[in-house]
Amino acid sequence: METKMQAGLLESRLSVEDYETLQSLFLGDGEEALSLSRTEFIEQAWSAVGRGSREEYGLLFDSVVVTQDKRNLLFDSADEQGERKVDWEGVTSFLLLELSEKEENERAATVPRWKPPLTLTPPHRDPVHQVVYLRDSGRYLSVSKGGTLAAWAEEELALLQIHRLRNDSVRPKDLWVTAVVVLHDVHKGLKCTPLCLDYWSHPTDPSQAVLAIGDTGGKVSAICFRSPQISLFERLSQVVETESADIVKWRELVQGRHSCCYTLTHHAHGPVWVRRVRFLGSLDAFVSCSTSPQSSMVIGWREREGVPLRVTTFRTEKGTNDLDYHPGMNLIATAGIDNKVLLWNPYVISKPVGILRGHISSVIAVRFIMGKKQLISFSKDKVLRLWDVASQLCIQRIAGVFPKTQEECHTVLFLHEEHSRLFFSFNSLLFVLEVKKEEGRRVTSHENPVTCVLYNSLFRQVVSSDTGSSVICWLVDTGQKVKHFHRCHGDSEISTMALDGTQTRLFTAGTDGVVKIWDFNGHCHHRLNAGRDQAVAISQVLVLKRTVLVMGWERMLTVFRLHSFSQFFVQPSEWKGGVHHHDDILCAAFLPPQTLVTGSYDGELTVWNNATENALRKLHPDPERERRKAQTVSNGSGEEPESTEAITRLFFLPGRMGAATAGGADLVSCGISGLVRFWNTIRSSLVAEFTAHKDSGSIVMTVSACGQFLVTADMQGRLKTWNIQEFCLQPNNQVTNDAPDLLGSLHPHLDCVTHLELCLHGDRLLLLSSSSDCSVALSYMPGVTVGVFGQEEHWRLIGPGSPEAGEGEPREGMVNPQRPSHTDPDLEHPSPQVMEKRGEEVGKEEAREDKSLERDELESSHPSDSLPLSDDLGRRYTGEQGLRVNYSRPHLRETPLNTDVGTFNWLRMEELQCVGKLSKPEFITHPHLYFYQKDEISATHTPLTASTEVVKAAFDERSLFPEELLVGEDGQPHGAKKLGKRENQSNGRGRGRKVR
Repeated sequence: METKMQAGLLESRLSVEDYETLQSLFLGDGEEALSLSRTEFIEQAWSAVGRGSREEYGLLFDSVVVTQDKRNLLFDSADEQGERKVDWEGVTSFLLLELSEKEENERAATVPRWKPPLTLTPPHRDPVHQVVYLRDSGRYLSVSKGGTLAAWAEEELALLQIHRLRNDSVRPKDLWVTAVVVLHDVHKGLKCTPLCLDYWSHPTDPSQAVLAIGDTGGKVSAICFRSPQISLFERLSQVVETESADIVKWRELVQGRHSCCYTLTHHAHGPVWVRRVRFLGSLDAFVSCSTSPQSSMVIGWREREGVPLRVTTFRTEKGTNDLDYHPGMNLIATAGIDNKVLLWNPYVISKPVGILRGHISSVIAVRFIMGKKQLISFSKDKVLRLWDVASQLCIQRIAGVFPKTQEECHTVLFLHEEHSRLFFSFNSLLFVLEVKKEEGRRVTSHENPVTCVLYNSLFRQVVSSDTGSSVICWLVDTGQKVKHFHRCHGDSEISTMALDGTQTRLFTAGTDGVVKIWDFNGHCHHRLNAGRDQAVAISQVLVLKRTVLVMGWERMLTVFRLHSFSQFFVQPSEWKGGVHHHDDILCAAFLPPQTLVTGSYDGELTVWNNATENALRKLHPDPERERRKAQTVSNGSGEEPESTEAITRLFFLPGRMGAATAGGADLVSCGISGLVRFWNTIRSSLVAEFTAHKDSGSIVMTVSACGQFLVTADMQGRLKTWNIQEFCLQPNNQVTNDAPDLLGSLHPHLDCVTHLELCLHGDRLLLLSSSSDCSVALSYMPGVTVGVFGQEEHWRLIGPGSPEAGEGEPREGMVNPQRPSHTDPDLEHPSPQVMEKRGEEVGKEEAREDKSLERDELESSHPSDSLPLSDDLGRRYTGEQGLRVNYSRPHLRETPLNTDVGTFNWLRMEELQCVGKLSKPEFITHPHLYFYQKDEISATHTPLTASTEVVKAAFDERSLFPEELLVGEDGQPHGAKKLGKRENQSNGRGRGRKVR
């Protein structure tokens, strides 16, 4: 796997003049385009531009080549020697495409975490109509209907000052303030009573400013200033009191008596109140909204001075309460009375470019977060939603934190993006939400949203992937990071992963349409062309004994057969079963020996014979609806509305073969509607369905290997554990709508849960969950969170089978679950009869499999041919319950498979016992008592005594051994005689060589 390269540093430093210099290198004498090789490009660009290093220009060249290859732009860019070349078109394509994508990725924001809500002491007695921010003084201003103006401190949000507005033309009790606007670039006063106001000034030209006004008569008016910093209006009266306000009559402005400004108007809204008005400087147009369906949004285009506005009208079903504009994306968002948020292109009036659904009451306010390309919407039932504009998905929902008010409540929303504060006014009450700072706001496992998590039982590690094309390996026992592989699929996201049966190969699927097979040293063995050179969305990789199935983007399965893995680049084979789905296949499940079930986007299930690849039967949640749909399509009378029955996960229930024959359920599915359904694949019937998560959209799930636990998760990060051991075992004439027993729930994530995995680690069943909030969490079953992988403080899993079992207590935030009373006593000390019974069961199960093929796969000479045995969703579910493993179900094989991998796989490693201080033998501490000359040897021997004295003096071999042992028969020492023999041999073998 590649290392992460910082390829965008040089491009960001080059100026426009530098790029013009680069362009000149690709133009010949006749203005014809030239192509440069890598060496030519590096030398000429480095010498001509005079900025950056040769290595950076080499990286730029490589990035251009990779980009062209990915987009099939490099057709004939190699010379006779095969050297790659690039032209100016390729360089500009890289800059426009790649750098814009990187910029969007850098701006991609995570879901904000809000501080506890703060309710400000209300100085107002009437409803608050506006909240604004003063840039110069750094204060917030709130104004109420009765004319009370309050100033708040920027940091502490303390009340600093209260001012009562007065007007000589009306009595104080009749004063009604509807709006206030800050002229941030001038220091003049303006008194007027419109319904809504907006002020805009040109960021670079101070002579351009516009004040837009919307009134209760449906009229939009504008005052265009020519020199706002000098004078807003001309003083028609010479004698004016210094402290009195300037009264400017609208009639004088229309008549042109003020040469420093001019006015523009339109009446496109009719008699309906104008709810909001904005001047869009980038479009040079006024945009306004009303609650009338015929004039929900109106854009008045300013062409030139003295020419009336050109009006464009946008219509909706029930009208609009509010709007906002994002200049970077050129989108206008409208808050609809029909509970929808619509996204409009200002130049397209026929229909919106996006519809954001999710609110169940009228939307009253919308605001863009400019820096993150996100949208905030607030509805009448006090529900705040945060939307990702690019994907048009709700990424956060906040409810239940806002104060209770009367049913008729005047609400104003103000976003101060610089300080990440969101102000709400509920009648006279002010309410503030503030985002926590990014530093240390939460523990994350990845830098990008996590897409998949798996458990490797061979290495006892957790493997996770993210949208940044990274794969990370973690230790289960501590949560520490072991390995981190970058850019596994380049710039493409990793959508899903799978493990083979030997647990030594990792399958990663990218949005580039490629499935790669890796070992855990980071070496890629195969590259599977699933998308046929096209970028596709792969939702699942199912790894079987003879085949690898890939799905997610078309109505037919993409299959790779075992004989095709002799090459690095593997092309897909033909699926013999053909097309039997009416929509894209999203998921699949496999039941040995040959049953395969696939689920599609329209909620249809198809049962296949995997050996013959023939479709056997189909399952529908609503057969009558399917008949009506087929009739509608055949008659051509209309189109079917968007499906809400899409299936996202499929699992076979272990040990349900007998129950399925009798009419019980043997398959479970879930989808985007929040429903969990139980099916009988033999009788092609729906047995039960229940709502696991209400109003949460799409859900995911997983099933334990014993078939006892079902875990579901939703888009808000909530997890639920259900007991399905006895659920739907008996046949029923009608579909059951009752839910199984809920064992527990937890909320370890802040965003959408993308994947769940149950794993048996030691003798505990653990739950792994990944989320779009960039975290991977570990939990005990049925529902106690251990921690998040990557957190600073490591945990220790307590219990048999853990490295540090019995040593110390779990750390903060951990719970040591106790052993339940129903634990099988045969678990820890099984009797010989029990072991023999389990061995017979395992033998019966393995007898169903093809022994010869399995041996060929596992003992293949090519390492990448070690494809897996069989599993669900391409993952190996060996997990049981996190309490204790229960072997009361005789049909399960809870012992792990013994593979050919790892000679010492079954050896147990444990800490050595402490060794005490060793005593030296007596003959070492006192050698003179035991070693004498030959004639001094006595018949009596001194008895050995224990001694712990440390040797203090150095001695040689003469002091350790008797003289007769050191001197041979010829009177020479043994060492001297051997040395002489070596010298003679050396001189005899190689003359002229120096002997060292």
